[in-house]
Amino acid sequence: NRSVSEQCECGLYGLNSPLLSAEGLVSVPKAANLQACDVNTQFNVTQLPWIALIERGNCSFAEKINVAARRGARAAVIYNTPDKGNTTVLMSHFGAESIVAIMIGNLKGMEILHRINSGMKVTMVIEVGKRQGPWMNQYSIFFISVSFFIVTAATMGYFIFYSARRLRIARAQSKNQRQLKARAKKAIEQLQLRTLKQGDKETGPDGDTCVVCIELYKPNEVVRILTCNHLFHKNCIDPWLLEHRTCPMCKCDILK
Repeated sequence: NRSVSEQCECGLYGLNSPLLSAEGLVSVPKAANLQACDVNTQFNVTQLPWIALIERGNCSFAEKINVAARRGARAAVIYNTPDKGNTTVLMSHFGAESIVAIMIGNLKGMEILHRINSGMKVTMVIEVGKRQGPWMNQYSIFFISVSFFIVTAATMGYFIFYSARRLRIARAQSKNQRQLKARAKKAIEQLQLRTLKQGDKETGPDGDTCVVCIELYKPNEVVRILTCNHLFHKNCIDPWLLEHRTCPMCKCDILK
C-alpha cells in the first residue's frame, strides 16, 4: 500500500458556509453523473466522517450541499465545470449553511476523482487558509474597472457639456458682436464729417492733436465729429468706434 500526501490552497469557502475545518474520507455520488441534483442521491462512502465530492452543474449549489448534508457529510466540495480549468467562483448557497462548503477547480476535482476511481481511499482535510481566495482579485479588478468606467464616463460627459456650453456662449457672443458692429457702423455714418482748412483753430499753432494717432491736425484732413463734440481723424476714429463704440476721451457711447 502506498500513501500520498498533498497540500494546497486551492479551495474557496462558499458565501454562506461556516468558516470551520472539516476532515473525512472523500465520497462521490453513486449515479450516472456526479452532480447530486437528485434528492435521493446515494454516496459510495458513508463511513463517518466523510466529505462529499460533487460536480458543478444542473442545479443550485444549495441543492447539492443539502443533499450531502442530509446523507451525513461533514462537508461538501464542489468542483468547477471542465471549461474553467482550476478557477473557482464564490458560491452563494442561502438555505444550505449547516455544513462546510467549498469550491475547487475542475482540474483538482478530476485529479481527486481519478484517484478514487483507481481504488485509492482519499482523505481530505479542509482548513481555513490565511489568504483571500482568488475571487477577491477578480471582484477587486471588476470593481476598479467599473469605477474607472464611471469616472471616465462622468469626466467625458462633463467635458462634452462644458464644451457645448462654451460653444453656445461663444456663438451668442459672436452674434451679439456682429449686431453691435452693424449698429455702430450705422451710427458712425450718421456722425458729422468736416474737412479742415488753413486758419482753423485745430490747424493753428495751438491746435490739438488727434488722441488716437497723436498727430497734429493739418489742412485738408477729414475729421469726424462725435455727438460729444470731440473730433478725430476720420481714418483713426472710425475703426476705433467700430470696435469700442465710445469716445476715446469722454467715453460717450455713440449708440445712445
